[in-house]
Amino acid sequence: MKIYYNPSLKEKARQLRKNSTLAEVLLWTKLKQRQIMGYQFMRQKPIDEYIVDFFCSKLKLIIEIDGDSHVHKRNYDSERKNKLELLGLIFLKFSDNQVKTNINDVLRTIENWILSQN
Repeated sequence: MKIYYNPSLKEKARQLRKNSTLAEVLLWTKLKQRQIMGYQFMRQKPIDEYIVDFFCSKLKLIIEIDGDSHVHKRNYDSERKNKLELLGLIFLKFSDNQVKTNINDVLRTIENWILSQN
């Protein structure tokens, strides 16, 4: 399945990568360069009309980190998630605090999810 995106989001995604949160930086250091079971993840990936924090196309997996900015965006986040799930994509969500205080549990959760798919 080909996943399309709005090309006008390319520059916004680039800016988001340059201005990553601490939690995004911490998780990216563990996801990049195929460190998780050999799977390639991309960060701030445009998909359809949205930009997701991390994406693995082979697994069709989106990983989102929800920080303070998401508190007042529950309806938007829910609609966004539903639309992307209609494309056959799966979400794993973690809080900003989870990533910053217990990244090993976050990584274990991701790995267990991957193992459950095989």
